[in-house]
Amino acid sequence: MIYRGLTPEEIDVLDGNGCWAEDWSNISVADDGFMPKFIHRVRFYGKIRIGALEKNIELTKGFFCHSGINDATLRNVTIGDNCLIERIGNYINDCEIGDNCCIINTATIETTEGATYGDGNVISVLNEAGNGNITIFHGLSSQLASYMVRHAADADLRNPLQRLIREEVERTRSDHGYIGNNVKIVNTTEIVNSVIHDGCEINGATRLSDCTVISSLNSSVYIGSNVIIENTVVADGASITDNAKLQDCFVGEACQITSGFTANQSAFFANSVMANGEACAALCGPFSVSHHKSSLLIGAQFSFYNAGSATNYSNHAYKMGPIHWGVLERGTKTASGAHVLMPARIGAFSMVMGKISNHPHTDGLPFSYLIGDGSTTWLVPGHNIATVGLYRDIKKWPERDSRPLNGRKSIIDFDWLSPFTVGEILRGRKILENILKVNGDDVAEYHYHGMRIKASSLNKGLHFYDMALKLFMGSAIQKAKANGFDNKPEWQTGSGRWVDLGGQLIPLTEEQRLTEDIKEGDIETIEDVNDRFEEIEANYQRYLWAWSYHLILECCNIKTITEEDEERITADFEAARSEWLNTIKADAEKEFKLDDVSKDELDSFISKLPISSSLS
Repeated sequence: MIYRGLTPEEIDVLDGNGCWAEDWSNISVADDGFMPKFIHRVRFYGKIRIGALEKNIELTKGFFCHSGINDATLRNVTIGDNCLIERIGNYINDCEIGDNCCIINTATIETTEGATYGDGNVISVLNEAGNGNITIFHGLSSQLASYMVRHAADADLRNPLQRLIREEVERTRSDHGYIGNNVKIVNTTEIVNSVIHDGCEINGATRLSDCTVISSLNSSVYIGSNVIIENTVVADGASITDNAKLQDCFVGEACQITSGFTANQSAFFANSVMANGEACAALCGPFSVSHHKSSLLIGAQFSFYNAGSATNYSNHAYKMGPIHWGVLERGTKTASGAHVLMPARIGAFSMVMGKISNHPHTDGLPFSYLIGDGSTTWLVPGHNIATVGLYRDIKKWPERDSRPLNGRKSIIDFDWLSPFTVGEILRGRKILENILKVNGDDVAEYHYHGMRIKASSLNKGLHFYDMALKLFMGSAIQKAKANGFDNKPEWQTGSGRWVDLGGQLIPLTEEQRLTEDIKEGDIETIEDVNDRFEEIEANYQRYLWAWSYHLILECCNIKTITEEDEERITADFEAARSEWLNTIKADAEKEFKLDDVSKDELDSFISKLPISSSLS
């Protein structure tokens, strides 16, 4: 934009409208479109630049006012074209404002020396008393956060990774506050040391301090009444409303934080919903949900998680401080009143009920129920594989991804049966078989790491795990054919162990390759790290087939997959799938018999069960 100084005539108009300037010569205006008649009762200090004032701006649907500046005190401020700024209670100081902005009835907007805008802030998740293991910044994704936490103790990786993040933060950091284009800020008390990107709406907030809000016109951020946010980064499409209070947090894409929820030293990613309760030192991956006032998420990692009312975690062991933590792997749920004593690790897609006080480690027994009464913990292995709850969950998550298709930072793989979970199923089957081998099959119950397993539950668990393996192998062959992979893969990547990095399923060898490249200096920017995650995701189906192929050979005790083998695996898949759906149907009918659902709800659910041959 081309700026010029004020003309004597324009100064006269401004003076007549009740305006005053410390030095009129320090005010520059748009060479074309500036209209002083739309500026009233404004005091100008320092360097001021004002854009065109030619158009109306929409305050609310159907209500337009002309752009202008009224009743404000400005110091070292740049204002873009066609903004409406009025009723500024205190001042706007050291800030750049974009085009088409509406700032009304706001007390203070300013930038002070040394502002960081929350970008590059280090927080400590899991171990509440730790030294910091996540650097929150504008380029953070769910998998990068999980990766940082997994390798926090590796100084040879942590140091170069932190350097890459610092370089990115310094490269993009402004020396003053910034408000982007088409931003609306109304009825807000204080915005200090903050960067607010395009399309954001802030309505009735109490305070934003040292924050970066990564909004965009096609994925805008909304911040509502009585919200307080400090030292926090908020990503595209998020909403923070209704008395929520956040300190030292990252709020990811399309997350909703509302209804008085409070959080500190926590990170929330992709489509997570937090209401009423609180979080501390929590790493909440995609689709983490907590709705209840009495729920506390503390010292733990979650993803695809649902917290029941009064869910709680104990991370404080006597006088040693809040140093203990745990992991609830993807898809885990906690029932009302659940309480887990850390340290603990709960296997994928498990259900936790009651008070679990024996530090459970069931990552080798996924899809299980853990039921505790404070002294005894019952383990029901594999039971969740064939429940209505699991079926509804795996259907709803892809449908509820509300992020725009372009520009998604966090990568989410929705497969419920994957090399990660099936790898745990294989471990679980061996665990149960070893328990049987050691104790025999003529006992009423078994013991595993302080937990009790009924004999009937153990045998059903083995059956459910075998069912899941047949489902996975048949589905893997279907996917391989759909992707044009003919029989034996020509690549080995993916054939070993897999890990879940904040919702992204990747081969451990690829994580290790990334780690070595960072240590060796072959990764030059933090964007290169995120690009590597994208590259791994682009090869997901190839890596999946490599793992599946070796699994099929091992489980079927064959050296190659012949046409006859394929027909047998497909037949086993069809039988297992039919049994799986029938078991889910029976579980739904059980709820109906308990008067938990109506006949119409039951019929509607059953009518939607698939009849095609695909797993989904």
